[in-house]
Amino acid sequence: DYHNIYITSFIGFSMAQVTARMKVKGKHYEILVDLDEALKLRLGKGDIISTLKSTAVYYDMKKGSSVSNVDLTDAFGTTDLYKIATKIITSGEVQKTQEFRDTERENRIKQVIALIIKNAVDQNGRPYTEERLKRAIEESHYSFDSRPAEQQMSAVVEKLKTIIPIKIETKRIKLTIPAQYTGAVYGIVKQYQESEEWLSNGSLASIINIPAGMQIDFYEKLNHITHGAVQSEDLGEK
Repeated sequence: DYHNIYITSFIGFSMAQVTARMKVKGKHYEILVDLDEALKLRLGKGDIISTLKSTAVYYDMKKGSSVSNVDLTDAFGTTDLYKIATKIITSGEVQKTQEFRDTERENRIKQVIALIIKNAVDQNGRPYTEERLKRAIEESHYSFDSRPAEQQMSAVVEKLKTIIPIKIETKRIKLTIPAQYTGAVYGIVKQYQESEEWLSNGSLASIINIPAGMQIDFYEKLNHITHGAVQSEDLGEK
């Protein structure tokens, strides 16, 4: 029963380090890790030896109270430091340092702006420049979150409409997804879905409204999962 995962962070002398903290069966367990390496490990690309910066598991790192072997075994089924650390890192949500969060936000804004340039136009049908969109976004005070840029673009554009004349050119498409693939692709389709109908054979008939510039990437994802089994009908621009 792993719940209530917390992370506190601080900046080390030469690298960003975070204290990964997990609550198991009512008790807290903490380890010190390198932020960059921890993020790699969560993606399956790093290694625990480079990631772990503490020599023990602690109830509270600030107090230096290390965990007993009895509690380690009870909570994690082992006393192996590396196995326990891997569990904490991969099951936890690493709260980044402020510097990391600022960089992440800037990258997200750049990604959204690139998508808007690709998909949106002004009142004369012309795309906006990166600089103009950046200024408008700052004026709109839109609060970016951790979702992918594709999932935030429409909300950003809605905010921008109060600042500049802007619209997204979209396409309405009817998709028929065979029953065996509906579970795998539903999340991809849902973010653009206008309506859906479940057919008697288990297939899903869905009408989506998708930005024109995102169709290629969308179909690539869909066809990769379904091996081209999805039927589509272009219903034109909305």
